[in-house]
Amino acid sequence: MNLKLKRVYEPSDKNDGTRILVDRLWPRGMTKAKAGVDIWLKELAPSAELRKWFGHDPDKWIEFKKRYRAELEENDEQLARLREEIKKGAVTLLYGAKDEEHNDAVVLAEFLRDQKK
Repeated sequence: MNLKLKRVYEPSDKNDGTRILVDRLWPRGMTKAKAGVDIWLKELAPSAELRKWFGHDPDKWIEFKKRYRAELEENDEQLARLREEIKKGAVTLLYGAKDEEHNDAVVLAEFLRDQKK
């Protein structure tokens, strides 16, 4: 699976393939042109309630992962759309969070890789 993760604030690259934003909110200060987003799957992002509860607190990471994976299990339509894009070629999941280790795109990528096994 040719799947990468990248902050939306980083410059796009020819190796990114299809750039898919997986945050519910549009990133602050980014124009559509500057972001270079091909697809915005905001319905694939954690629910507003879960996002607010987590608040990017690393102490809540394990529970956040568990709750978000449960939400993903119920999101067949958006996951199917993402899987179709992955079948076509390289995909980069874009996220806005500053923390590169504790964000929804990390959980989503793990979820997809776990389902491939």
